[in-house]
Amino acid sequence: MTRNQYDIIILGTGLGGLVCGYILSKNGFKVLLVEKNKQLGGCLQTFKRFGVKFDTGMHYIGSMEEGQILHRLFRYLNLLNDVPLSRLDENGYDILSIAGEQYRYASGYEHFVEGLCEKFPYNRDDINEYVHQLQEIAQASPLYNLRKVEDHVFIEADYIKTSINDFIASVTHNYQLQNVLAGNLPLYAGVKDKTPTYIHALINNFYIQSAWRIIGGSDAIANSLAKSIRNFGGEILNDSEVTEIVCDDTKVTGIRLKNGNYIEANSFISNIHPQATLNLLNTNLIRKAYRTRINDLDNTIANFTLYIKFKEKATPYLNYNYFYYQQDDVWKANDRKAGAPLQSYLFMHQCAEPNQQWAQSAEMIGYMKFEEVQKWADTTVGHRGNDYLDFKQATAEHYIDVLEKSFPGIRSCIESYETSTPLTYRDYTATKDGSMYGIIRDKNFPTQTLVSQRTKIPNLFLTGQNINSHGILGVTIGAALTCAEFLGLNKIIDEIEGDVRGKM
Repeated sequence: MTRNQYDIIILGTGLGGLVCGYILSKNGFKVLLVEKNKQLGGCLQTFKRFGVKFDTGMHYIGSMEEGQILHRLFRYLNLLNDVPLSRLDENGYDILSIAGEQYRYASGYEHFVEGLCEKFPYNRDDINEYVHQLQEIAQASPLYNLRKVEDHVFIEADYIKTSINDFIASVTHNYQLQNVLAGNLPLYAGVKDKTPTYIHALINNFYIQSAWRIIGGSDAIANSLAKSIRNFGGEILNDSEVTEIVCDDTKVTGIRLKNGNYIEANSFISNIHPQATLNLLNTNLIRKAYRTRINDLDNTIANFTLYIKFKEKATPYLNYNYFYYQQDDVWKANDRKAGAPLQSYLFMHQCAEPNQQWAQSAEMIGYMKFEEVQKWADTTVGHRGNDYLDFKQATAEHYIDVLEKSFPGIRSCIESYETSTPLTYRDYTATKDGSMYGIIRDKNFPTQTLVSQRTKIPNLFLTGQNINSHGILGVTIGAALTCAEFLGLNKIIDEIEGDVRGKM
């Protein structure tokens, strides 16, 4: 049994944990990051099959032109040189197919408006108002604009208490346009009459400014952050599962690993799901009411993903993302019953090299409720049985049949494929039931479904997609909020802005 002393131990090396590790180690804290998997990164993880690399969670990013918000954060996090990017088609980075009609989201506010006006020439004022509202909501969040703040409120209450569908209906009465404006809802697993406006607005504003794929896989972000953390003197343990967060009568004192090692620190940050974090805590410092509230929170829907390798030079590279809905109501994507035909999906080619001409690989993602794989819930990766393999193959073949309707002949271009289910996602990222984006924010219960970075234990904090918001921007801002408990938020903002000005 060994004992070590650190200033801060961070549980999990997803994006939130890595960004916290970067900020804190850069500021002189002795930091240890502990990861249960062999590979770092959480949703930044990649895997190789058939000689090609596939992303698992981070598929494309936005606002990476110089001066835009993510570019400023990447510069501060020393990511610009390590993460090569390829810009998505500015005339249509997202293509939406809804009930047989296609629509495009174009880059840049004016370009976005013009692209939709081709289909909705009589709704120009509505589309302009929609874009204006997105910008206004984004500007209303000081954290998303790196403005100094007196408190840590990241968005006005009105944008938390209004649903996305009500917000969109307030800018246009055109039913068809309403569905087009909500058409990228798989990016946040939106739920009608529940998901608050700010989630939609911040994500869409983020991508409309500019949209990009990461060349060669999202693990470049994790690898770069890990390299910087080590350069700052931080330490990272992978393949090291935490089995208990140990407390005394007032605070957390250390963590116990599966191998029996016990490691101490002054403070602790958990980048794993809040419910999983509570499961590691056997202490009266967490009241039953708090446990019940966190454990009762609903999580976003899970997914089934088809990972495709194409035959060499068989299909041209698509420099856009394709959202498909068989029906005209995009919100019905959430209502698919177990075993029912697939009626909506997201399809994306992956970028393996600059100026790519031919597609090497692609991913097709469809919603799947956990109940469809519940019978194998107590099994482990690689030991789920032949009936599970049959289920995955049958689902994959059905997905390809559906994909063929939009891309005739694509089946003949496929050399091989791999699949993942909610169980896969659950086991590799520790999200409850394989949830795509963690806890659902609910405009009907705004206080209960917003999880603070602070816990009921004074030296235990949370970070990750369940704090603030999900996605690369939401998680990075959430990590800054967590680190603000040690440094002060305005100091971090000063660092980011000073770093950007100093390197221009």
